[in-house]
Amino acid sequence: MTAPSESPADTGARRAREYLQLVEAGRTEEADALLAGLSDTRELVFVGAGFTALARRTGRTLPTAMRAQASTRQVLLGQLRDRNRRDVEGLRGWLRQAAEEVLLVTRLAEAARQRLGEAPTR
Repeated sequence: MTAPSESPADTGARRAREYLQLVEAGRTEEADALLAGLSDTRELVFVGAGFTALARRTGRTLPTAMRAQASTRQVLLGQLRDRNRRDVEGLRGWLRQAAEEVLLVTRLAEAARQRLGEAPTR
């Protein structure tokens, strides 16, 4: 009996995490290579969904005003995705911005936790 293959959504989420790990480690060339290796619009969109899930999950932990700002940025990222829906290079740019948003929201959440004296959640 063989193990079930990874779903496209799971693959996209895994690639999103890989991309973030590369960027956080300062390995931007490798991160760019990861995106360059994705040529199918569907693959790119599933990676974007992975970024969106991470940003929204972390954004829900932010104080109210920060959460509202993060939500607005998510709407703007969705508009950017929609404008580039048939342009693979445009979608790669959207993914880079979506990854930056995840990193920003993560830093904001950590700063808010420190300010409020809470333990980090991961």
